[in-house]
Amino acid sequence: MRALFQQWLHGFLPQPLPSGKPERIRATIGACVGLFVTALLTHVLAPSQASWLIAPMGASAVLLFCVPASPLAQPWSVVGGNTVSALIGVACASLVPDTLLAAPLAGCLAIAAMFALRCLHPPGGAVALTTVLGGHAVHEAGWMFALNPVALNSTLIVLAAILYNNLTGRRYPHAQHAADRNLHGTGDPAPNARLGITEHDLAAALGRYGEVLDVSRDDLLAIVDDARQLALQRRFKERTCGELMSTRIVFVSPRDTVEHARELLLRHRLQSLPVLDEVRHLRGVLAQEDVLRQLGWGARLRQLVPGAALRVQDAMQQRVVALEVDDPLAQLVPLLTDKGYHQVAIVDKEGAMVGLVSQSDLLAALSEERLETAA
Repeated sequence: MRALFQQWLHGFLPQPLPSGKPERIRATIGACVGLFVTALLTHVLAPSQASWLIAPMGASAVLLFCVPASPLAQPWSVVGGNTVSALIGVACASLVPDTLLAAPLAGCLAIAAMFALRCLHPPGGAVALTTVLGGHAVHEAGWMFALNPVALNSTLIVLAAILYNNLTGRRYPHAQHAADRNLHGTGDPAPNARLGITEHDLAAALGRYGEVLDVSRDDLLAIVDDARQLALQRRFKERTCGELMSTRIVFVSPRDTVEHARELLLRHRLQSLPVLDEVRHLRGVLAQEDVLRQLGWGARLRQLVPGAALRVQDAMQQRVVALEVDDPLAQLVPLLTDKGYHQVAIVDKEGAMVGLVSQSDLLAALSEERLETAA
């Protein structure tokens, strides 16, 4: 009993916030900018308005600039939640003469309406109370109070949040994305999503939890994926890419012909070839499909210009992925599974390529790790 009581008391202690100093400064400045822009533009657009900024906008600013990924901070939640709550507040103030009854009634009906319209926004409860308790000026404005200043303030602060958050590196609106599918277009989830905690598992768990969580489902999935990587890295312990890589690299240079690259792919039964310059820096990747596509163009080119030869630099893909020799082996897993790479280049500190890790190399490492764990 004592332990349970101590645990209950522990819930009153302030919880640590997982945000660094730069993020706190970014959010603080953003709230200041957002509120100032909202007040200024409201004054410009509605100069006759007595109040350019209503108090609940301060609470909206906390959500919009401190936790822009929150489902409660998305544009529809802010504009819809505040406006609907204001309309309900006006209705309660008009129909219920007793303020003691009208205020709590407006608050509870606003929450019910926000749930029903999927625009739950905590400051909406404050908007409903402000509409009932705001005094003569608010009551005299009537239904127009919901449009100006509530809807106007809400829209302007959302526009300010869109601009500021995206300029400072935060995705907003933070739309929920569908789960990643594999790259082959079959509709199956990506390989990593088929094991461990899946999207359906998460949906079922959230359904059982039965409470509103201030985090989107795609963010939860991203956290789960990060946790998987950390767990995998812990299992591999100190093993690095350098331990697994193949050091005898079959490669081509940008000036080699596509025909020569085709011969290498067939001779060594490879899916792709790295393209290296004179100092072995990775300049691109030439895959089988690139070769086939370019050879088709080459036949047409030779008809127009006899003796013309296509070069690797004209066919290669310049978007490449590479890891360093000392990078943890666990970083290879998403690249060789979900991202669809057949092999990953391994480079040294100077950027020169020193090896390759293929899908079969990773499979062998995972099998060995499983056998060691079982033993």
